[in-house]
Amino acid sequence: MRHSSLLPQKINSPVAAVALLAFAGVIGLTLLVLGCALPMFGNWSPMFVIIFYVCSPLPLLIARHFQEDMSGTNACIELALFLTTGIVVSAFALPTVLAHAGTIKPMASILTNTGSVVMFLDILAYFYLHREDDSGSWSQSLF
Repeated sequence: MRHSSLLPQKINSPVAAVALLAFAGVIGLTLLVLGCALPMFGNWSPMFVIIFYVCSPLPLLIARHFQEDMSGTNACIELALFLTTGIVVSAFALPTVLAHAGTIKPMASILTNTGSVVMFLDILAYFYLHREDDSGSWSQSLF
């Protein structure tokens, strides 16, 4: 008798991986828009978090461009990780500070930060899927 598991299996298809990344991105952006557009909130200030979504992968992409081997530690990689960490923390801090200052409602801050969690996990999954399994470097994509 075969045992069928309800647990998700490993994603082997590159098309399925891209579809899941796109779906996660849509979920994250939907949460962000809900934190801005619902009539009870009525303030579009949390939308500035999109700038952090765009800027967060840039330091690592620049470090990958100038560094052939991303497996070791050196100043270029450490600086890129430091800058990326600062950008991610700022993305969570902006809605929190806006809520503390009374510019937005606390529930809007919670929705925006939930959307940020989804978006940054999506960006992390993108970098995980596009690393090279053999040497540990990020010089070539999965596809």
